[in-house]
Amino acid sequence: MRRYFPNATMADWNDWRWQLRNRIKNLGDLERILALSEDERTAVRNHKGSLPIGITPYYASLLSPDDPLEPLRRTHIPTGDEYLRSPGEADDPLGEDHDSAVPGLVHRYPDRVLFLATGTCSTYCRYCTRSRMVGDPGGDYSFPKSQWDKAIAYIEAHTEIRDVLLSGGDPLTLADDTLDYLLGRLRAIPHVEFLRIGTKVPVVLPMRVTRGFTRMLRKHHPLWISIHFTHPDELTPEVTEAVTRLADAGIPLGSQTVLLKGINDEVDTLKSLYHGLLMRRVRPYYLYQCDPITGSAHFRTSVEKGLEIMRGLRGHTTGYAVPTFVIDAPGGGGKIPLLPDYVVGRDGGDLLLTNFEGGLYRYPDPDGHIGSDRNIGGLL
Repeated sequence: MRRYFPNATMADWNDWRWQLRNRIKNLGDLERILALSEDERTAVRNHKGSLPIGITPYYASLLSPDDPLEPLRRTHIPTGDEYLRSPGEADDPLGEDHDSAVPGLVHRYPDRVLFLATGTCSTYCRYCTRSRMVGDPGGDYSFPKSQWDKAIAYIEAHTEIRDVLLSGGDPLTLADDTLDYLLGRLRAIPHVEFLRIGTKVPVVLPMRVTRGFTRMLRKHHPLWISIHFTHPDELTPEVTEAVTRLADAGIPLGSQTVLLKGINDEVDTLKSLYHGLLMRRVRPYYLYQCDPITGSAHFRTSVEKGLEIMRGLRGHTTGYAVPTFVIDAPGGGGKIPLLPDYVVGRDGGDLLLTNFEGGLYRYPDPDGHIGSDRNIGGLL
């Protein structure tokens, strides 16, 4: 703040609207703060359309000023790899547009819907699943109130919907009264049992979580919030204060983390993140295999890497620190959970299992068939 925003006061810095107004959004802003590599500089210069550069001053303060390979910097500064399209990638890999009952409302699962409330984020992640629609006012996607009304009317007409997830963009970029209005409209629908919000704002703009904001959220219980965490370097005192306020408001908090090559794809890195989250009353919920969004190959690990990490977590730390590893199936198949295979085979009426240490164990299961096709030679 003192070096790059010398006219700002501490009150300015801690004002979320000031942070939004002063986001780093172009090459000149970035070069003032970071020593860009030639690859980064060229990628920023060539960018156009959706998924712009947008980094809050607070979050920019966490980035390495001179190391392009620093994890948080890699997730928010474009590189040339972002413009390379690999086989299997798509602008809408999850088929959300196909599953939209009305514009901005995805009805894929029987009893729940995804309500896209805005195309704005306070900070734009370069691997964003919805890169086609965010940060591009006047583009192919818009989120006016008239669209909200159609989405709400659809929910009202479909009594099987009991769970509404607000996402975008990031719903926490909406003003307090706007979000209060939307939550109130949804809360008034008798068959909607609870609401959820998906957000990264508490991580990249923690000053957004004011006391007044949490008082407003308390009116709409039962309300759950899923927060997008990437790396333990994000667990700052400011973030701790933000999630503490949310937890103290009685809001159950979960984390959603995308597995990213060279950024968080090590057991120790994720274990540190998950332990830190539990200490802050945030329950690790999902670990996502990175979606095959166009230009994301440099972020994607193999699926085997994700299973390797799950083996390194399960049994080696508390179960609360072990998320569900999922692939959100391309084409609209929904989330598919993956686990390391702990079934070895069968021996008569016993199911043979291996544990986190590689030990072999029997479980009496005379009526079962799981594992009957496994070759157990040499294990008995």
